[in-house]
Amino acid sequence: MSQENVIISFDKVNFAYNPNKPILEEASFSVRQNSKITIMGQNGAGKSTIFKLITKEIKPESGQANVSLGSTIAIATQVMKPENLEKTIEEFFAQLFDKKMYDLPKRIAEVLDIVHLTAPLDKKIKQFSGGQQARLLLAYALIQKPDILLLDEPTNNLDTAGIDHLTAFLMAYPKTCLVISHDANFLNAFTDGVLYLDSFTQKVEQYVGDYYNVLGEIEARIERERAKNAQLRRSIQDRKDKVNFFANKGGKMRALASKLRDQIEEAEENMVDERQEDKTINDFTIPSQPEIIGPMVEIKSVGVMIESVPVHKAISPAITVRKKQRLLIKGPNGIGKSTLLHALASGTEEGAIITPDVRVGYYRQDFSGLDFDKTAYQALEEMMPNPWNQEIYATGAQFLLSSQILKNKVGSLSEGQKGLLCYARFVLQKPGLLIMDEPTNHINFRHLPIIAKALDDFEGAIILVSHVPEFVEQIKIDQVLDLETL
Repeated sequence: MSQENVIISFDKVNFAYNPNKPILEEASFSVRQNSKITIMGQNGAGKSTIFKLITKEIKPESGQANVSLGSTIAIATQVMKPENLEKTIEEFFAQLFDKKMYDLPKRIAEVLDIVHLTAPLDKKIKQFSGGQQARLLLAYALIQKPDILLLDEPTNNLDTAGIDHLTAFLMAYPKTCLVISHDANFLNAFTDGVLYLDSFTQKVEQYVGDYYNVLGEIEARIERERAKNAQLRRSIQDRKDKVNFFANKGGKMRALASKLRDQIEEAEENMVDERQEDKTINDFTIPSQPEIIGPMVEIKSVGVMIESVPVHKAISPAITVRKKQRLLIKGPNGIGKSTLLHALASGTEEGAIITPDVRVGYYRQDFSGLDFDKTAYQALEEMMPNPWNQEIYATGAQFLLSSQILKNKVGSLSEGQKGLLCYARFVLQKPGLLIMDEPTNHINFRHLPIIAKALDDFEGAIILVSHVPEFVEQIKIDQVLDLETL
């Protein structure tokens, strides 16, 4: 880690949104100038809360969250705010400055080049794809030239070229950078330290080293703690057995039993708090709609964007997707993949027909299909024709959504929890067709092999867009539609 001065420090910070569920308890750590730090932890552990404390959006209940005096901060958020969608690129960036910046077009061009995006200044934000909006959000942070750059899941919605470009930029970035991400390969390329939020102790642990080395160190520590406690438990049980035997004897034997009790108490005090690994969801099955026979989907033509101009392209021969078949849709950011999936799911794509009565499960990359004002319980309940309380709670628990979490509004969940909520909804919905737009977005990497297996085993049909090749490789793909080569 850099030996520069400390630029961020937390000293015994306590914070909770809910008095019964603390997020941070006496969290302490420091970040030195010009270092590149990863914040990792289970979904809902409080990673985004750390960012809010740094930016002063929220304040600690006690303790100190300090940022070096005069340091500027910029954050690249995960999702574009709705009020920005009608703005042009120039209006979007201009709102950062108190006065008119005559060199603003030049500044915009420089940061768009950094994020590998070309676009006219008068183009509206809503006309950009999810991946392109992610690049604009990053550029929005970069144009401020902050001393501290905060990135929240910056690789979500980016294609491979975009991730490579971002990685190269961060490796050369001359100032402090804190990143929340579940993309292990991306993080390992530039991280020189990790802050780990332990959702069980609500503490923050600080490690030095690249991402994979830190993961190895954490796992080794867990094993050491488990081994020490196992040894102490055996010793305690052995002494308890002797106490039970000697306590019924008289004289010296009873005195020995008293001494053994003291040793048991001491050994129990020496038990260490085991760092628990991130909980991982168990294997699960998405039941499929059984009664559909024949093609689920037929695609004869699709709309794509060619140099920002919408064009309709014929597909010959037409693509049909049946039960147990998987169609992968490929193409660079901005070509129209998400637009196509949305049109398919909503039935507005002229050149594609979904067989009537097919139930469609739709994973949207921005979770806009969820009603953020409903509780998570209601979001599950609405997927069942005959809601059954016990099944709803059991399904939520399968995806680490406890009964307490299910009482919360969807909008208050972490992005990772929203993703898991979508999978829980599919289990209850029993769809015939899954339309998946970046289904790994925001999901803890430990869950991904389990999700990939569930999708691979799904008896219905799947139409998939994903920029994560390691994930796609775990799912048997039957057909590929490359929008760039139509």
